[in-house]
Amino acid sequence: MTPLADALARVPFLAHVDPATVTRLAGLTNINYLVDTGSDRLVLRVPGLGTSEYLDRSAEEVAARSAAAAGVNTEILFFDATDGLMVTRFVDGAATMHPEAFRDLDAVARAAHVLRRLHTTAAPFATDFRLFDMIDDYKRLLAEKGAALPDGYEEAEAHAEATRRALAAAARPLVPAHCDPLCENFLDTGDRMVLIDYEYSGNNDPMWDLGDLSVEGLFAPEQDAALLRAYFDGEPPAHEVGRMVAYKAMCDLLWTLWGVLQHANGNTAEDFWAYAVGRFERCRTLLGSPAYADHLQSITAA
Repeated sequence: MTPLADALARVPFLAHVDPATVTRLAGLTNINYLVDTGSDRLVLRVPGLGTSEYLDRSAEEVAARSAAAAGVNTEILFFDATDGLMVTRFVDGAATMHPEAFRDLDAVARAAHVLRRLHTTAAPFATDFRLFDMIDDYKRLLAEKGAALPDGYEEAEAHAEATRRALAAAARPLVPAHCDPLCENFLDTGDRMVLIDYEYSGNNDPMWDLGDLSVEGLFAPEQDAALLRAYFDGEPPAHEVGRMVAYKAMCDLLWTLWGVLQHANGNTAEDFWAYAVGRFERCRTLLGSPAYADHLQSITAA
């Protein structure tokens, strides 16, 4: 039996489906299929090999179902938390977003609205996303491996520590957050966005999601402004802007360390050293900008 046939057989209402009628969809670490049953169009997600080693599938199920109940995620029809096999309802008429598509400021606003709905109406998730704990863990692993960091990292680390102190001094309650809002996780119907893929989600500062989307979408200042205005339904408070900017920097810092770790582990899927250096240079530019200290001050002044 092929892996696809085995996956279909595990889902009671798909056990009769002929694998030859299933269409492969896009996916990075997992494999996704469009299944047309005649009465429904569904998406079958077959988890990538080894993903359960570093993903908490039980926590993902809680988050995915919570987001679906809030009207943010697509409907979850089947979820096996032993490995993450999942079936969701296909979103007809929706386009998968990408950085170029987010140049449309109306699309940016729709993304802001779905994030706001997630943050304010979803039931709490099962786990918390602890940014600085993750950074510390990556640094420890890299030190154990004797891995080199990009030039200038120590200087940037001083700015990161100042950011950590500012955010800690103005700590806020955590809310359900996506935590990995890649452009491709937004499906746009033209009227609203659907936000999918809760593998990395957790309770978090809501401004992380805005800052992360800005970084991953390569947003220009006018896109950031549109995102914030739509999220807050008006001019955003200065301390919220400050938090978003801080998380833009910390997002790049986190994925810098992740990239260096992939390089140190000999992952040849891509040039992870170049990836890490690119993320770090963008992070260092933002940390060293004249306005960054003002943003940190606005966080603690609120």
